[in-house]
Amino acid sequence: MAAVTDPLPVITVLIADDDPVVRFGLKMMLSGAADLRVVAEASDGAEAVELARRHHPDVVLMDIRMPGTDGLTATETLRSRAEAPQVMVLTTFDADAHVLRALRAGAAGFLLKDTPPDELVVAIRHAAQGRPVLSPEVTRRLIARVAGSDQDTRQAAARRRLDVLADRERTVAAEVGAGRSNAEIAARHHLGLTTVKTHVSAILTKLDLNNRVQVALLVQEAGLGQPNPPD
Repeated sequence: MAAVTDPLPVITVLIADDDPVVRFGLKMMLSGAADLRVVAEASDGAEAVELARRHHPDVVLMDIRMPGTDGLTATETLRSRAEAPQVMVLTTFDADAHVLRALRAGAAGFLLKDTPPDELVVAIRHAAQGRPVLSPEVTRRLIARVAGSDQDTRQAAARRRLDVLADRERTVAAEVGAGRSNAEIAARHHLGLTTVKTHVSAILTKLDLNNRVQVALLVQEAGLGQPNPPD
């Protein structure tokens, strides 16, 4: 007899975009995934915030440029709330300043609207798990932007923030900034995976950050460079 597999848990999604054709297209793309369910659609940021309050989605797909309250302002409002949904910024507009503001507000990721449907579905699943997602093009531009903008001022401020971390936590933070997973950090420094997870949780708490992307941004701004060599 064939083994019975448990169904995937359903991930609820709110789509926020001022273009009804785009909303329809996104909804159709997601309808092919059995574990994704669109629970609401918003045409601007204010409506997205209100509908998120009503429907408690796991993930919000948020356009940046919308009339009235824009997507970045809505993202900041949503992420400041208790039990905040994960926000995936989805746009055709990939200006670096918007990427940084969205990620600093706590967005789980930033993808362009021409992302293939299968990659979009995977990105939503990752976001629902609290795993950050950035398109490769955005990642490259982001690192260049952080390295070159207001460097001295940002670097000093970032280093002051990182001063609250213990030595081991700083090492783990630097590894996160280098893009390494918890498993890779554990292997490089001969640590248990649970220990690394504990350090990452402590880093997020001490720095008052939402996710690993924000840690990586802060590390880049501080100019930590490469993490210390493995033990």
